[in-house]
This record gives sequence, structure tokens and C-alpha cells, in this order.
Amino acid sequence: MRIPAAKLKDMEGGDPPPPVRNVVELADGSGAPRAVAYVERELPPGGIPAYLAARGAGGRSFALWADEHRGSRVATLVTQSAHGGVATYQVLGADGEVIGTLVREKALRGRGIRTRWTVKQPGVPEAVGYKGRIFWWYFMWLLSPLFPFAFLGAVFNNGDMPRAPRRIRWRAGGRLLLDFRPFTDRLRLCTPEVDWRLGAALLALLRSDSGWTTAWDARGK
Repeated sequence: MRIPAAKLKDMEGGDPPPPVRNVVELADGSGAPRAVAYVERELPPGGIPAYLAARGAGGRSFALWADEHRGSRVATLVTQSAHGGVATYQVLGADGEVIGTLVREKALRGRGIRTRWTVKQPGVPEAVGYKGRIFWWYFMWLLSPLFPFAFLGAVFNNGDMPRAPRRIRWRAGGRLLLDFRPFTDRLRLCTPEVDWRLGAALLALLRSDSGWTTAWDARGK
């Protein structure tokens, strides 16, 4: 499951909104990837400024559509709470039924030195994953004195800045349920028990947590 790079479009008043361009693709190994959801942020009263203000504290609100013209809704992601570095999101189905709950606990603000993600789905064991492997975080710490030079190189050569480890693997009782690979923006559903709609919402959420310069839902217009 992946989200190809695309421009974000918002649903606002005035002229008919343009088609949704952020698409989640699903591949099951039997053929080419197919589009299963089109994702856009849902703006609260107050529009983009209100969304960005809530976003700063961890709030998110996404609509997942069955097609780019918003013909029918696949799922919705809403924020239940966001404070103190801990944010809880609920994923709802087309009829408002609860598909699952996602919890993000920021590093050093929740229960560890790495960001902790918890995925809860009724009837499926609770899965917990941590952002980045300890080895790579230690490696980044060793290289941190060189970061100023890497920044200058990125500025003058149009290169990329070193990024913190972001791979996440969710396990429940030692069993791998989900695997996020950030370099390809892919989320692997390792068991058929996991609802693909929950996976699509989780992938959109992870992509929104990648930083202000790369997050798809952080633009100001």
C-alpha cells in the first residue's frame, strides 16, 4: 500500500473543488497496484488557519474517498484528543462505524525515547511499533557533529538533508502485523486481519507526520 506523490487539493466553498489527487494504491501481488482511496484533509470551521493551528498540537482530519470526484466516502480519520505529545485518532467507516484507533506518542513525551505508534482494531490484537531502529538512531547521533556541513551541502547542491530513522514495524505478541517503509512510502499489511481502510488511514497519517516541509497536509493554501 502506498501513496504516490501528488499535490494536495482541499474541499472549500466557491467554485466546484478540483479532483482529489492524493491517492492510496493497494497491491496484492496479483497485478498492477489499484487505487483504493483518495485522501484529502477536511477543514474545520475557520478553514486552513484553524486546521493548521490544530495540526500544530497533533490534530488531523482526513477524508478518504472511493474516487477522485468524492462520489462516496470510504473512511474518515478524526482526532479524539491531542495534548502533551500524545494524540489519539479514530478511523470511521462510511456509515460512521469504528474501524480502529491510532495512537501516536511522541519521543520523550510518551512512554519511551522513540515515537510510539499503537494500532487498535476490534477483533485484532493491539499492535505497537516504534519509529526507527535503535541502531540507526545511535548511528545518527554519532554523525550529528557533521549535520551543519550536510545542511550547507544540501543548500548549495540542491541535495537532501539527512533524515531521522522512520521505519516502523508493528508487532502483537511477537507477530508482525504492519511494516512501514518510508523510503518507498509503502505500508505492508502483513496479515489479512488488518482492515485495509485502517491501513490507508494510517499511511496518510504517517505521511502527514513526516515534517512541515514534506507533509502533504501542511500547506497554507
